[in-house]
Amino acid sequence: MPELYDLTIAEAAVLIERRDLSPVELTRACMERVEQVEGRLNAFITVLPDSALEDARKAEYAIAKGEYCGPLHGIPIGAKDIFDMAGVRTTAASKVFAERVPSTDAEAVRRLRVAGAVIIGKLNMHEFAYGVTTATSYYGPTHNPWDLQRIPGGSSGGSAAAVAAGECLGALGTDTAASIRLPAALCGIVGLKPTYDLVSRKGVIPLAWSLDHCGPMTRTTLDAALMLGVLADTSADHTDGIGKGVDGLRIGVPRHYFHEATQPAVLRAFDAALQTLTELGARVREVKVPSLSYVYPALAAIIATEALAYHLPLLRENTEDYTTGVRLRLETGLLYTAAHYLQAQRVRTVVIEEMAATFESVDFLAMPTTPFTALELSEQSDLLPETRLLNWYTRPFNLSGHPAISVPCGFDEKGLPIGLQLVGRPFEEGTLLRMAHAYQQQTDWHTRRPGL
Repeated sequence: MPELYDLTIAEAAVLIERRDLSPVELTRACMERVEQVEGRLNAFITVLPDSALEDARKAEYAIAKGEYCGPLHGIPIGAKDIFDMAGVRTTAASKVFAERVPSTDAEAVRRLRVAGAVIIGKLNMHEFAYGVTTATSYYGPTHNPWDLQRIPGGSSGGSAAAVAAGECLGALGTDTAASIRLPAALCGIVGLKPTYDLVSRKGVIPLAWSLDHCGPMTRTTLDAALMLGVLADTSADHTDGIGKGVDGLRIGVPRHYFHEATQPAVLRAFDAALQTLTELGARVREVKVPSLSYVYPALAAIIATEALAYHLPLLRENTEDYTTGVRLRLETGLLYTAAHYLQAQRVRTVVIEEMAATFESVDFLAMPTTPFTALELSEQSDLLPETRLLNWYTRPFNLSGHPAISVPCGFDEKGLPIGLQLVGRPFEEGTLLRMAHAYQQQTDWHTRRPGL
């Protein structure tokens, strides 16, 4: 028998519905896991043992009365500390918001509560979600559970580390250029960035509102589908296509966009993943999307200006409370003009049009999630030249708004996880999850756990 904290959401849900597992027992197991490993991971900013156990007791009582709400009922979930939670401080990992306590829940949190999920705490992150390492947080860096001397990725680093380490069975993350998929890849879990605006951003502290996405971080694709079914602003059953196979589905690979610095182990794992999908019946071919080369400057201009628009009043009053790196990033927004911003949005239009044309001949795009595995954690992590490349393969799909998922597809020679990224058509999360699930059914990368 696996430890209770090692169960997937789907596995635990079956046991809870049959009343073979108590939500209280499961929540206690996760809380004990937090006590066991948190001193080394630092994945949480705020842990909520009392309210979590109370919610677990309520779930247990409701289920005993025959009022089972669905697969998230009684499941311990963590929330990135960028999602408002009534009566609980929501800091975005910054001193600026260290005492900020919202009066209402973010919509995503509210939906989880309605579904009976147990929110066990608020998770660490890169300050204000403006970075890809989670080495920069007022509450200290989060460590990668596969190697405590390495970054977990960011900005949802606490979410990825907590799920990978068994501190919770699933987590909420946000993604503006990489921040769900990148840490998911570096920590060996599944991260789903849904289509733009499919999951409400209400009550989420913004980085760049026209690029921000909210989504689930889990151990399996099926678990991501179960969470998305609760979070999404649609009545679609995102598990409906799972298990139907992928025979005849077309995958496009834009190798022209692959960076020369991509780690050989990552390319080997990616090619092996494509071979697995080919053996399942998918058809793979190379495609070209020329506008991908324009993505970075356009994305940078949009993030910088939209982030500054939100933070400018706060910067004026709390300049010294920001970490130096994040403050400097925000201040770069002052260098962009309205013309720069509008030109960036014109580039965005071109990218969207080219992506739409590409998806006329393929059903998915595939590429590595990151060019290399987790970098070493240090005070210089954010300044390393390679750090800016970590989101090379993820950022185009924030500009275009397409759904994208990262699933584990191997390990490098140091035992660090590698991620496969699949990208689908807008609002076709069901088909995207179907492809990712088919891959996971043929591999065991997602079943491996860090040896904490």
